[in-house]
Amino acid sequence: MATPTVITQEQLERENIEITRRYKEMLKNTYVTLSDDDKKLIRKAFDLAVEAHKDQRRKTGEPYIYHPIAVAKIVADEIGLGATSIAAALMHDVVEDTEYTLDDLEKLFGKKIAKIIDGLTKIAILNKQDVSIQSENYKKLLLTLSEDVRVILIKIADRLHNMRTLESMREDKQLKIASETIFIYAPLAHRMGLYNIKSELEDLSLRYTKPDDYYAIDRKLTETKEERVNYINNFVSTLQDKLNEEGLEFEIKGRTKSINSIYRKMVKQGIPFEEVFDLFAIRIIYRSDRKNEKFLAWKIYSMVTDLYIPNPKRMRDWITQPKSTGYESLHVTVMGPLARWIEVQIRSERMDEVAEMGIAAHYKYKENISEDDTKVDEWIHQVREMLEQEDTKDAIEFMDNFKFNLYSKEIYVFTPKGDLHSLPKGASSLDFAYAIHSNVGDHCLGAKVNGKLYPLSYKLQSGDLVEIITSSQQKPKLEWLEYAITSKARSKIKASLNSDKRKIAEEGKEVLIRKLRHLKVDFSEQTVNQLQQFFKLTSSLDVFYNVATGVIDNADLRQYADRNSGFTGLFNRFRKSTFPTPKPKVEQPLVDKTKLDSLVFGNDEERLDYEIASCCNPIPGDKVFGFITVSKGIKVHKVDCPNSISLQANYAYRIIKAKWIDSSQREFKALIELQGIDRSGMVSDITLVVSKNNSLNMHSINLSEEAGIFDGKITVSVKNKHQLEEVMKELQNIEGIQTVKRTYKN
Repeated sequence: MATPTVITQEQLERENIEITRRYKEMLKNTYVTLSDDDKKLIRKAFDLAVEAHKDQRRKTGEPYIYHPIAVAKIVADEIGLGATSIAAALMHDVVEDTEYTLDDLEKLFGKKIAKIIDGLTKIAILNKQDVSIQSENYKKLLLTLSEDVRVILIKIADRLHNMRTLESMREDKQLKIASETIFIYAPLAHRMGLYNIKSELEDLSLRYTKPDDYYAIDRKLTETKEERVNYINNFVSTLQDKLNEEGLEFEIKGRTKSINSIYRKMVKQGIPFEEVFDLFAIRIIYRSDRKNEKFLAWKIYSMVTDLYIPNPKRMRDWITQPKSTGYESLHVTVMGPLARWIEVQIRSERMDEVAEMGIAAHYKYKENISEDDTKVDEWIHQVREMLEQEDTKDAIEFMDNFKFNLYSKEIYVFTPKGDLHSLPKGASSLDFAYAIHSNVGDHCLGAKVNGKLYPLSYKLQSGDLVEIITSSQQKPKLEWLEYAITSKARSKIKASLNSDKRKIAEEGKEVLIRKLRHLKVDFSEQTVNQLQQFFKLTSSLDVFYNVATGVIDNADLRQYADRNSGFTGLFNRFRKSTFPTPKPKVEQPLVDKTKLDSLVFGNDEERLDYEIASCCNPIPGDKVFGFITVSKGIKVHKVDCPNSISLQANYAYRIIKAKWIDSSQREFKALIELQGIDRSGMVSDITLVVSKNNSLNMHSINLSEEAGIFDGKITVSVKNKHQLEEVMKELQNIEGIQTVKRTYKN
């Protein structure tokens, strides 16, 4: 947030020179393509933004205007938008943070720019209110995003620059913003076709949500950089010779996969960095007219696979059938020298610009296609339809569904007439029915897939030909929600199931307002959320419905009113104790980790009752945080818990800082997973390592063997993380054991 400050005349002059330099740098790559009117518009927006923000500073102490200039540069260079968007980016915080009003901007710049800034301002205001993703207000945010595609793109640019400068924020804010970014903005960038920005957002989010993992991978990439550069150069040199022989005009770029993609592969496959073999990606960008693009792509593909053996399971053809974002490319993974897998991407210059710039380039190359027919506008329409009709019974599920539909891989299926539809991977024939039309979905009985009858739960595969069987007597059923995965299908099913319930709930809402007034309790969103939690219901609709049907009666509401002040006080106390005005950092003495085994909470380091979260089972020495539950007090989670991102993004206001201190009153269970080559005496060697340490207690050991390979799990009690790491090192040294790792799954 911008804050006023006082500066000297000398400092002001230096900063004005720097502001001018940054402004020119922002326009350097696009200046020659802008018309005179475009340049005047951008200069006018810049002058207004400089004037509006002249007394404001960022958390870094820099002039606030540096931020909108940086956002405008991302909009111009990395997304490739035009003058209207650049001007809007320069002024995106003016209405929120200064005395200028939306009416002022509309008079000066017209309705189009004012509408974009209005959308960006609404999002900024909602974020300032610490709106949680589970709130209905977050849906309003998404509705705002979908009003104009430029609002989405500028907001992504704004979030990217915020993430690039996140180190100046408090640690709790870093975690909240990073979690929110990975939860919604990275998927949005993915859906907009901004794959480079999506990768950077993911990497930056990982840096703050799982810093140990991020920096460990970053160090290893740095250590192996020279080797990787030499390897890529050798691989590229061979390809260049082959392509030059054919007289092709091309450029080859080599890169290492992103830190986040490497991390995901390590977690998914349960392997260390050294065993991630497909670290490399090569991009061949060739020059071609539109007529010969496909022909040349497949020609280059055949030349690559003549040189290197391809992996048939890793072939991806997005030229014959582009992604719904307009992305076109041929991907093939080949076995390079030294038996290393390398992904090769083949695309024309036009395809590469679409891949780099996403939607902006898609509009640029749409030629004679009207905007209403583009895939982008189709998606924006689907988003609005989903948001306006989605039932709020489980808002977290709604956000998960929304994210899923942004991020998911696609499959392509056909109607009997040969029309092609794209669906998320894992979609059922029921999802396909709703994709065709809501009425088809509402009345579907089953599906013929490739001529054979299947139930509505059948998961479709790319290339399936699907015919939906309907009946006018059929109606949506509750069990349909078990296998419908697309947001459109789920929202339509819920809307049908809940239409009668909504009418009753509306009456219940009016009754509730009157009863709360009698109890001297204000009716508000916060009150409804507390009622929902107090009565352990899943939505505001359930609260109103239960009031209308008498399930919640006067005595229940009085009990809530009596306990309400205590419930509110708990949250307020934790918020104040957890997030006070930050103090200057001081160098902390080294701590003996072997003695860390008791928890304190908040900045005042209070001793409070808590439970260890079973999803991640933190032990002393782990980085942790507390989560205030509604009915079970404080649950302690690891910072890198599988549920951490969701909790931080959805319930940041219920997070409390937690810290291990020196005590020796408790022991903690930890689960160790082993894998290796079986041999005689293996079990006794393992138990010997654990048992020889008198301070360890082994609760269980479970080993299984197949074809000479064994898998095992040991449950032990330890005082702290250091103790656990020591025993794991000893286990790793046992002959035949290949991997030793801590796990959280029994």
